[in-house]
Amino acid sequence: MSFSSVYLKKISCILVLVLVMSSCSSDDARINNPNLTPIAFNVSLNTNLPEYSNLQFPGNAVYVGNVGIQGVFVINTGTGIRAWEAADPNHVPNQCSAMVLNGVEVTCSCEDNTYNLYTGQDKAQSQPYTLLPYRVAQEGSLIIISN
Repeated sequence: MSFSSVYLKKISCILVLVLVMSSCSSDDARINNPNLTPIAFNVSLNTNLPEYSNLQFPGNAVYVGNVGIQGVFVINTGTGIRAWEAADPNHVPNQCSAMVLNGVEVTCSCEDNTYNLYTGQDKAQSQPYTLLPYRVAQEGSLIIISN
């Protein structure tokens, strides 16, 4: 084996390692919002039940109460299921910070902040925090949401 082939193998290994490490993601952005304190929960939604059957079709969203901080919004994006905290991420939770579902957007009545459920971004893209995402797993007709 020549020096150059050993050198190329080492460089290739380093490049692969760098690519693997850079593709790893963390939950730091999800939990670094000072306004929302994470609450541990785990909930299963059966899409065969009438209240969640809309989630079988892309573009439909539902509100699930009594989980998370102020509830959870769940949407079928067409490429998967996303779940978001229902409290406005840009101020401390209070009586008016629970957002209201309107199609594929949610709005906070406190400050009229409006967010898109596909991306979590606010409509004006001027707020410092996006919606707080939750983990989602699908097993057949069950959607499992957790924090």
